[in-house]
Amino acid sequence: QLQLVEFGGGLVQPGGSLRLSCVVSGFSLDAYAIGWFRQAPGKEREGVSCISSSDDSTYYADSVKGRFIISRDNAKNTAYLQMNSLKPEDTSVYYCAAAGFFTTVQNLCNQAEWYVEVWGQGTLVTVSS
Repeated sequence: QLQLVEFGGGLVQPGGSLRLSCVVSGFSLDAYAIGWFRQAPGKEREGVSCISSSDDSTYYADSVKGRFIISRDNAKNTAYLQMNSLKPEDTSVYYCAAAGFFTTVQNLCNQAEWYVEVWGQGTLVTVSS
């Protein structure tokens, strides 16, 4: 059974950092592109960052560019999202997702409904003083 589980959410003060982990089971991570998405109450889902399965190319939404870093460790079947300089507007539920087929990482992040095969359950990140 393909499964993704996110870890690492929590409460952090503005300007702080968190690292989210996405542990996969039931499949080998190296065959899948990974995306991190977020959705706050009353807002549309946003593709935060995506990383390719083939050449580790990455995409970042403008809202997080320069602050967030996506990475993957295929040997550990785990993907990460390092979030720095967090802002209150980063408060959201963060989801990781896997796609076996995609055209570009930008398309994966912006058109997830076309590509994502499995979603994690989400982890809440709250940025507040």
